[in-house]
Amino acid sequence: MASPPFYSLADAAALIVATADLEEKVAVAYDAAKGWFGRRLSLRGAMDRPMPDRPGRPERPILVPPRDLPKRSPVSAHGRLALIHSLAHIELNAVDLTWDLVGRFARVPMPRSFFDNWVQVGLEEAKHFSLLAEHLKRMGGAYGDLPAHDGLWQATQETGHDLMARLAVLPLVLEARGLDVTPPLVEKLAEQGDEAGSSILAIIYRDERRHVAFGCKWFRFLCDRHGLAPEPTFRKLVIKHFRGPLKPPFNDAARAEAGMTPGFYRPLIRPLEASISTKA
Repeated sequence: MASPPFYSLADAAALIVATADLEEKVAVAYDAAKGWFGRRLSLRGAMDRPMPDRPGRPERPILVPPRDLPKRSPVSAHGRLALIHSLAHIELNAVDLTWDLVGRFARVPMPRSFFDNWVQVGLEEAKHFSLLAEHLKRMGGAYGDLPAHDGLWQATQETGHDLMARLAVLPLVLEARGLDVTPPLVEKLAEQGDEAGSSILAIIYRDERRHVAFGCKWFRFLCDRHGLAPEPTFRKLVIKHFRGPLKPPFNDAARAEAGMTPGFYRPLIRPLEASISTKA
């Protein structure tokens, strides 16, 4: 599929987020990454599209409150289908959120390596969505067959003006949660005989560790630029821009490997949940 033309990395990012056709969205992400890493794209251009307020989406899935979603359990065939569908929806949101970060903050003075890192993330999120969408087809379903929710996109919308806040919420809260929950899912899918699904989640987990590391690196970079202490600054931004507490259990080892020491996130646990986590 030939992707529509774009004139810079920021323009490509706006096009990716705005595109409703999901195959085309993925194709543009691949083409944009190829152009950027091939040094054929500038960061910005005079003809750049504005960043859209919302991502382009097909008519399905319908969006419902999280409480109305089907139960996701790897034990039953229907539960596994619901689980993979939910994960595909998460990865689709990750595609749009990452490219939104690239385009929305293209005018913030940052090293080129910052954009190298996030273009890599955007490319990998597109790969993750494609892998899960193909697996849904092998399971007899398709992305859009089940309802989904809009919580991930909504969770970042207060941070469109502040790169530090976006980094705090996107990689260091939302993606870091993947480090906590993905390893048990890899094991459970394998136990249920879904080796293909387990292998896909193993790939996603491997990549997510790098994504969180990128987030932590650049969050610390901005803290150094502004003379701020990373841990309390992160907590302040999360309290301001993210609804609800952070919930254990945490994969402390993977988080630490990515640069997130417990002082970032453990003070944000509710007292009761902190007590349960300590006893576990």
